[in-house]
Amino acid sequence: MREILREIGMIARALDSISNIEFKAFDLTKGQYLYLIRICENPGIIQEKVAEMIKVDRTTAARAIQKLELQGFIEKRNDEENKKIKKLYATEKGQEVYPFLKREGNYSNKVALNGFSPQEIETIYQLLQRVRSNIDVEWEYVKKGNKREY
Repeated sequence: MREILREIGMIARALDSISNIEFKAFDLTKGQYLYLIRICENPGIIQEKVAEMIKVDRTTAARAIQKLELQGFIEKRNDEENKKIKKLYATEKGQEVYPFLKREGNYSNKVALNGFSPQEIETIYQLLQRVRSNIDVEWEYVKKGNKREY
């Protein structure tokens, strides 16, 4: 069987390393850009949803979000109806950085998919969605404290 997940992992780590290097100029450190992008694209999102979208545990998300808040990229606001719920919004500083983050993502997509036909790109996308869907089930299972049987 081909080592497909290794290939996916290498691609993800390479792109993440590139982003971490390029985004140092904005004082964004290891993976923070992922959180900022999700918050910019989903104003008012709650921390738990961001963690779910990025596929990290709540503690990891909480640390990254707290750092973004301290750096002035995002802010937490109380929900109008339930004051216990904190909604996340990009600040002006976060909104100013977002277009660069988006351009970098688009550029990386373009580079990664260079030489592929539109049909091949659609096929890759659909297949990767299926892979992610399969993994989502396992992620939810393990996240709840369960152990997988190998």
